[in-house]
Amino acid sequence: MWTRETILEILETICDPEVPVLSILDLGIVRDIQIISPQHLAITITPTYSGCPAMNTIAMSIRMEFMSRGVEQVDIHEILSPAWTTDWMSEHGKEKLRAYGIAPPQYQHKDVPAFGNEIVPCPICQSTHTEALSQFGSTSCKALYRCLDCLEPFDYFKCH
Repeated sequence: MWTRETILEILETICDPEVPVLSILDLGIVRDIQIISPQHLAITITPTYSGCPAMNTIAMSIRMEFMSRGVEQVDIHEILSPAWTTDWMSEHGKEKLRAYGIAPPQYQHKDVPAFGNEIVPCPICQSTHTEALSQFGSTSCKALYRCLDCLEPFDYFKCH
């Protein structure tokens, strides 16, 4: 029999295809879990932004994981409202980003300064002596920064 806790344990193993160090729970995109029957689950997810190309892969990964465990029907519902925000990311996920070399979001989404005015610590040496190079990094949810102390470029997971 499925419980919310066992479902969450499984969802914790499903990684974001664009940032594989993060689970979909770290990202905060899982909005609801419904156990309709032992053979039928419904999971609601919110994309990190409208049109996110990773959502189809994430939905398929969820379906495949539960079907491999004997669930016959896994409904994935995608909702856009309320819109996802980096405020939904777990603190554990933000630490994972930092350890992976990506600066995690630094602000609440309502308090984000204009691009380039953020104080973004370098995930490598922790210096705050950094500069914005481009509004877009390796994916559109990240910006490209450079540390002026260790001289390393790094991605910054932008606040949304």
